[in-house]
Amino acid sequence: MAPLSSYFVVAFLVVQAQCLPKSGNERRQISIPSFVNKYAPIVYLHSTENYFPSDIGAQVTNTRPENNYEVISGAPNPLTLDNLDSLNAIGGTNVYLTSIDDTTSDPQPAWLKGVIPDSTGKTDGAISCAIIVCDYGNGTVDAYYMYFYAYNWGGKVAGLNFDDHVGDWEHTMTRFTNGVPQTIWYSQHADGEAFEYSAVEKYNGGVRPIVYSANGSHANYATSGTHDHTIPGYDLPVGVILIDYTDVTYMWDPTLSAYYASVSFPSGTTPVFAAYDDTTPINWLNFVGRWGDEQYQSSYLGQYDVFGQYRYSTGPTGPEDKDLHRGDGTCPSGVTCNIRTSLWQGEKT
Repeated sequence: MAPLSSYFVVAFLVVQAQCLPKSGNERRQISIPSFVNKYAPIVYLHSTENYFPSDIGAQVTNTRPENNYEVISGAPNPLTLDNLDSLNAIGGTNVYLTSIDDTTSDPQPAWLKGVIPDSTGKTDGAISCAIIVCDYGNGTVDAYYMYFYAYNWGGKVAGLNFDDHVGDWEHTMTRFTNGVPQTIWYSQHADGEAFEYSAVEKYNGGVRPIVYSANGSHANYATSGTHDHTIPGYDLPVGVILIDYTDVTYMWDPTLSAYYASVSFPSGTTPVFAAYDDTTPINWLNFVGRWGDEQYQSSYLGQYDVFGQYRYSTGPTGPEDKDLHRGDGTCPSGVTCNIRTSLWQGEKT
């Protein structure tokens, strides 16, 4: 039988492997670590972007919860960020926040277009980002910068539009050790790339990393230019079929209009979110449904598919589903990637 002290060591290590709150009895954390904003990304939006960062609460106001194309009975009315998570008990992952307006009308509803950042980089009047902090308690802190857009334009292939959908959550994650940034994850469609912090470009020669948001799809890249992602696991600088475009046009500082929260996992798998103040809505982060319409049926005017790829697809899941507890890794679970040391485009893994 091992010495009693060995069990204490094992127990300690298990605790250190979890994102834990400073006190299990505290819902509200005391203050956000200063380095989370000091090293927060600056995002550049493309020159031809039509769908800008959007107010998270407005998405709830302009939608209604549906399941199998039918309005869910018994849902709160009005639906707000404070009660959004109550839908989990009604429909769980089968809830779709479905647009009240016709999203395919010409012109489209104004709320889908979002807000163009002003000269300071602020999306004035729209809280368009959620910054979520996971503190492991051993000097390791993961900061998730969640970027929200009311609509995703998927782009064209052979003159046809694909993968347009209501709602779009993208994110980057920066891992810190004792307040010093180490690595950064850039989400890209169902994939992404990870880099050493030292490798990526910095805004105005300072310390804030630059994120380039692709036109329409809002996939996040570490470089400006052409990004072909036709071949899984590759980011190529020459366009072939599935192409994202990034450039330096609209500067967006997500920290200027953001909700801040911490996340912990005291039970191991279920996230527990906490606000940093008494006014920030927090319950919406628990919502497990979709932040947009269910994929339109084949009979819907304008809907088509080519080899299973649809013009109008299903809206995304929210921050709760972005693997907020990555343990020893920078990349989400299920994604094979290496931490890249240069910005050379090519194989991501």
